[in-house]
Amino acid sequence: MNRLKKIFCIGETLIDFIPVQKEKALQDVTSFERVAGGAPMNAAIAAAKYGAHAVMLTKIANDHFGDYIVGVLKENGVDTSFIIQSDQGETGLAFVSVDKSGERSFHFYRKNAADLLLSPDELMSERFNQGDMLHFCSIDLVDSPMKQAHIKVIEDFQRIGGIISFDPNIRLPLWPDEASCRETILRFLPLANIVKVSDEELQFITTIDDEQEAVTSLFTGLVNVVVLTKGNDGAAIYLKNGESYEHKGFKVAVCDTTGAGDAFIGGFLSELMSIGISKETLCEQISKHHRRLLTFANASGALTASVKGAIHAAPGRQHVLNFISARTEIQEK
Repeated sequence: MNRLKKIFCIGETLIDFIPVQKEKALQDVTSFERVAGGAPMNAAIAAAKYGAHAVMLTKIANDHFGDYIVGVLKENGVDTSFIIQSDQGETGLAFVSVDKSGERSFHFYRKNAADLLLSPDELMSERFNQGDMLHFCSIDLVDSPMKQAHIKVIEDFQRIGGIISFDPNIRLPLWPDEASCRETILRFLPLANIVKVSDEELQFITTIDDEQEAVTSLFTGLVNVVVLTKGNDGAAIYLKNGESYEHKGFKVAVCDTTGAGDAFIGGFLSELMSIGISKETLCEQISKHHRRLLTFANASGALTASVKGAIHAAPGRQHVLNFISARTEIQEK
C-alpha cells in the first residue's frame, strides 16, 4: 500500500451512550456505557485498523469528552493532526436504545456541537494530494460553518483529482423535516464518485420503490459507483457502465448494529486504497476486484454487528481475514 495516500473522513465526532439493559425503550433504560462515535469517525477507525492512513477532519470540543474522543482516535491509529480542538462548542451526545433485533433508535444533543463550528478557512487544503480519498456523511450538512467546510473540501478534492465517497447515513431527528434532509442529500450526492447507501435509505432518498430503478437514478453528476448495503442480505456494487456485482454477506448473531455500516465502508475504502486506484481507473479496478472488496466489507460489517458498540467492534485486518477464511471453509464442506 502507498502510505502517502490518505483517506480523509470529515464530519462529526460524538459520544454514544449505549444502553446496558437490552431490549428496552430509551425512557426505561437506567444505565449506559460511554462509547466514542460518529459515522465519519467510525469509518476512519475501521480504515486505520485495516492498514490505511486514515485522517479525521473535524473540530472537537476542549472538554473531557473531547479529550476522550481524541484519545480514542489516536489509540486506533487515526491521524489527528488535522483536528482543531477548541473552546467553541461542546461535545455532541447521542443516547441509543437497541431493540430485540439489534436495531437502534437515537436521541441527540447536538445543537452546540463543536464539529458544526469548523469553518472553511480552518481547513489545511494544501496538505491534500492527488490519490487521496475523501469520505463524508450527511449529519454535518445541516446549515452551519461545517456545511460550508464540506463544500470547500469537496471542491479541493475535485480540483486535485481525489476520489470522493458519500454515505448519507440518515438521522432524521437532526433535521428540521424529511424534505430538508432529502434535498440536502440530493444536492451533495452528485459531487461524489462513490455513493454508499442502505436499502432503506435508497427508498427515502429517491422515493422510488423499484430497487433497480432507484439505484439507476443515483448515477448523476460525478457518481460512477453505487454500493448498496442490505443488512443480513449482504451488499451489491453497481457501476455507471451497467455492471453490477453482489455478495450475500455473512450471517452472524446480531448484538448491536451501531457502526456496522461505517465499518463496512471503512473496510471497502481501505481495500480499495490498497489495490492502488486513481479516479480514472476507479470503475475498472472495482470491476476487477469486486469479490475481494465486497467480501472484506461485508465481513467487517458483520463482525461489528456481532458485538456491542461501534469502536469496540472494529476488528483488525487479520481478524477479518480469519473470519472470511473460516466461513469459506464452512461453506465448502
